Amino acid sequence: MDSPAKIQVERLVKFYGDKMVLNEIDLEVATHEVVCLIGASGSGKSTLLRCLNRLVDYEGGRILLDGVDLYDESLTENELRKRIGIVFQAYNLFPHMTVLDNITLAPRRVHGVDKAAAEDNAHRLLELFEMGEFASSYPDRLSGGQQQRVAIVRAMATNPDVLLLDEVTAALDPELIGGVLAVIRDLKEKGMTMVIVTHEMAFARDVADRVCFLHDGRILEQNEPAQLFSDPANPRTRQFLQRIIEAGRL
Repeated sequence: MDSPAKIQVERLVKFYGDKMVLNEIDLEVATHEVVCLIGASGSGKSTLLRCLNRLVDYEGGRILLDGVDLYDESLTENELRKRIGIVFQAYNLFPHMTVLDNITLAPRRVHGVDKAAAEDNAHRLLELFEMGEFASSYPDRLSGGQQQRVAIVRAMATNPDVLLLDEVTAALDPELIGGVLAVIRDLKEKGMTMVIVTHEMAFARDVADRVCFLHDGRILEQNEPAQLFSDPANPRTRQFLQRIIEAGRL
């Protein structure tokens, strides 16, 4: 990688009970890089993503953000949440709050941003993602694709260094997926550092700088998408991609 590591994962180990779900994961993500994590359900993709901003604790190894351990005293939980945003497949919007209030809640309540400044930034982001007209709407008045875009805007409202996206199209109808993927492509063009868990193989091929294939809690293979999708080196990667091709998803 040409850029220094924004995120560095070293020998990461995570258990759920007696089951090891991450087995000595090593991964680096450079500034402005987009890394897609692929693999079958249960391979550890979403767990790895949650470890990257300490939504779950891990039992071994370490994760560094700009060279600072995530558990360093200098990196408070609020500061970490501000610098590493995360978006899930479930939108998790507060139904009793307007779009604007959903977006400005964390900047105002957690990070102490002035109301006017928080709202100005929210309006700017909504316009950027073609959602400006919905600022005063409630989530139940929006389509699934619109709610997902609001969830992405909410994650962007703290001006994060890194954006984590966990299957953000999985709950959407097929006709809504394209709009959300277009937003992510736009973020890539603007230089956002992203780690993306996805089952959208064609999207991963098009948007990623690097694709990592996970199996049984390990990264078995990682490479540029053109290389990994056309000529994977690991037999398990080849088997996985063959099933994807047979299912018509690549």
